[in-house]
Amino acid sequence: MKRNKTSECYLDRDVSWMYFNRRILQEACKDNVPLLERLSFLGIYSNNLDEFFRVRVASQNRIAECQKREAAKEREYAKAVIKRIAKLNSAYSKEYEDAVAEVIGKLRDENIYLISDKEVTDEQMAFIRTYYEEKLSGLIIPIWFSSIKQLDYETDESIYLAVKLTKSESEKRNPHDYAFFELPVKACGRFVRLPDSDGRNYLMYLDDVVRCCLPFIFRGLGFDQFEAYAFKFTRDAEMEIDNDLRAGVLQRISKGVKSRKRGEPLRIIYDEEMPKDLSRRVLDRLVFDKLDTVLRGGRHHNHKDLMKFPDCGRKDLKYPEWKPIRKADIEKEDSILEAIRKQDRFIHVPYHNFSTFLRVLQEASESRLVKSMKITLYRLASDSKVVRALIGAARNGKKVTVVIELLARFDESSNIYWSKRMQEAGINVVFGVEGLKVHSKVLHIGMNTGADIVCVSTGNFHEGNAKAYTDCILMTASPRIVKDVVNVFNFIEHPYRPVKFHELLVSPNAMKNRFVALINAEIRNKQCGKPAYIKAKVNHITDPVMVRKLYEASANGVKIDLLVRGNCSLVTGVSGVSDNIRINGIIDRYLEHSRIFVFAAGGEEKVFIGSADWMPRNLDNRVEVVTPVYDPKIKEEMIRIVDAGLKDNMQGRIVDGRGTNESWRNEDSAPFRSQEYLYDYYLKENAEQNSQTDEKQTD
Repeated sequence: MKRNKTSECYLDRDVSWMYFNRRILQEACKDNVPLLERLSFLGIYSNNLDEFFRVRVASQNRIAECQKREAAKEREYAKAVIKRIAKLNSAYSKEYEDAVAEVIGKLRDENIYLISDKEVTDEQMAFIRTYYEEKLSGLIIPIWFSSIKQLDYETDESIYLAVKLTKSESEKRNPHDYAFFELPVKACGRFVRLPDSDGRNYLMYLDDVVRCCLPFIFRGLGFDQFEAYAFKFTRDAEMEIDNDLRAGVLQRISKGVKSRKRGEPLRIIYDEEMPKDLSRRVLDRLVFDKLDTVLRGGRHHNHKDLMKFPDCGRKDLKYPEWKPIRKADIEKEDSILEAIRKQDRFIHVPYHNFSTFLRVLQEASESRLVKSMKITLYRLASDSKVVRALIGAARNGKKVTVVIELLARFDESSNIYWSKRMQEAGINVVFGVEGLKVHSKVLHIGMNTGADIVCVSTGNFHEGNAKAYTDCILMTASPRIVKDVVNVFNFIEHPYRPVKFHELLVSPNAMKNRFVALINAEIRNKQCGKPAYIKAKVNHITDPVMVRKLYEASANGVKIDLLVRGNCSLVTGVSGVSDNIRINGIIDRYLEHSRIFVFAAGGEEKVFIGSADWMPRNLDNRVEVVTPVYDPKIKEEMIRIVDAGLKDNMQGRIVDGRGTNESWRNEDSAPFRSQEYLYDYYLKENAEQNSQTDEKQTD
């Protein structure tokens, strides 16, 4: 394998992300996806893009603007990436606008009308007038452009209307004035439902409702003509963390969150119909440079709100409901803790109900057999049942330790709030390891007698995520794994003490080296004529070491089948480099999030699950945990999940590093949808387990 050839086969992570987000857009364009779900995918695409510009493009901009001589190479590379992103974004923006228009048009065929301010009837205008007086009045405070020098107070989470006002009877040479204001979306929602009429449902964007109300908003000022155009901008989301040692961790992060709101603007989208005299005032007060993105778009922006589009009672325009399954083999047990001690257990959310994990926490918080609980938390639900159980445990006299990551991006404020609540309840709250994000998802339950219990998850202990993200949670009392989990918490609380992990793969300690060793073993097995293959399901693969190692395995004949949802720096199908690598990217009703790794190991398959992707941040800069799976039945389940994904030719698309996003092809070409298959499989399995339980009770 030639080194120079492999060095050319590395796709920049940010370009690969653009290809990923387009797969979401392509899902929104599919005729067989229910209309309201198509709107939701359009909202997800828009929300993703906002966050991408706030974080990733902002990082590239900072590199591109760095004037240090030693950064010349990185600076030019960043400029090239920004240019490529801008080109892709411009092309995808047109596709996006067309997709929104198509779905809105098809909703009319279903008697759901999203009308503009130019289409309202007299009866609807009367409703809007009342709506203004009862709801909008006092929420909209215009600011004159002439009164400010910069838009530095305004946040990038909002939509703004820029207004050109005219006095038609004015004798002045320039009878115009210019103002802007924030739309009160948080108070009113983005869509206003008008009275139904003739069997039709009518809705309006809040933007258009407000356009109808401009004469009321500017009443008494002598203007009689109004033009309003939407604009939205994105700021750099990097936080400025105060390193003043006199300030506590909570205080420093709180200040950092506030500093984010004042970040430099780096992207704006505005209505292409906006007149030049008005757009000039908007752009001048945002202070953009040549590396920033300025896009002319449609009439409405911030399409993330499409995720909350009113369904008007039309459940038939959404996916059929899949109720989370309560696992019969666990639910039948009187004590879930004792059940885990007898045999390893697992749940696969959202197919299985997250309440099983909550039951583990609740029983542990109540049981007199439990003396302590330790858990790592990265993101939390707004009204977290997980935290409530932990607070209950502390009040019941358990020794409770919570490692909470204050730097979970965009969740800092929520995590600060819960940290204070837990501290008030007597919980020992640990803010992780300085310089390392704690991204692992582990729970340790210390028992007074007998084996302790641990849970290792691929995703957050978060009730909301568990309804939308596919994740696996392993529950075990295996002494080998328990001992290593205890050492994980020891490492977090005392990061400078030497520690060695025998079973778990833990970063930043030795996870990357362990994965490299597993791949090397597959290469040796292939050379010795033994079974050799790698199957993995991850969110992202961008780590250069892992990319090169996978290329090396492929060049040596190891078959590599991957499921990668997001960023992927691998380029497949390159002769002598990646001939044996196939990658499927699945977009469906649930967000694919679980990380599962399968190695042939010469015929004795090794299976691992955990929180880490194959990215530098996960392998080098975070505390991550990946655990082996020993129970034969659970190993079989993990392999089933991966194999199902590799067959998915209905929701899967080829990830090849070229952005083609062509539909995935399986071996027999029969239509196969992995999420539907898994849900049906778990339903059938649960029915059989319930039947067996009934038979035992009858006997």
